[in-house]
Amino acid sequence: MISIPNIVGVLIAYLLGSVATAVWIGQYFYGVDVREYGSGNAGATNTFRVIGKKAGIAVLIIDALKGWLGVGIAWLGTYKPGTEQFVNFQLVLGIGALVGHIFPLYAGFRGGKGIATLLGIVLAVHPWAALWCIGVFLIVFIISRYVSLGSMIAAITFPIVVIFVYKAVIPSLVIFSLLIAVLVLMTHQKNIERLLRREESRANLFKRNPQGEQEDDADED
Repeated sequence: MISIPNIVGVLIAYLLGSVATAVWIGQYFYGVDVREYGSGNAGATNTFRVIGKKAGIAVLIIDALKGWLGVGIAWLGTYKPGTEQFVNFQLVLGIGALVGHIFPLYAGFRGGKGIATLLGIVLAVHPWAALWCIGVFLIVFIISRYVSLGSMIAAITFPIVVIFVYKAVIPSLVIFSLLIAVLVLMTHQKNIERLLRREESRANLFKRNPQGEQEDDADED
């Protein structure tokens, strides 16, 4: 699997992930660096909070598209779709795009937490399981208004659906699904603590917060 074309593919996926959507939209259209306000993350949720709905939706779509396109590079390779080698390559490409979002080359290696990009990756790797997760997130968010809680429960849902509903047999896909749940829970430790203390702020993603008031449940970007 290690070859020059594959290495180039992963590099391209990283560069795609490095597109600093939130930073660029904030700076070029609003004169704001979203990393200086709110949660300090260069992601969709913080963009919703700091700049507003239009910018937030744009960042969400583009960040998810980065992950989807990064994984899509696998279709340009020589592996047969559906095979274990093809899925393995998809996952490596997805990791490359995710690393690019978290540590973007074009924005001083200060990015977001990668939830939107991870969504694009999951949509490309296993779209049906991804739709389950989106549904779970929306239900939890609408009921609780906690973006962090919705993200965590959706992440936990992914391996459950992949393993028990779709009965995945490719080991790397099973491991990847479990790692997603673990990674999201690890990056939301502070949110978990605040939820347990009932101190987590409820999100209103469509309310602009130009003063950058700290609303810590935006940590899922």
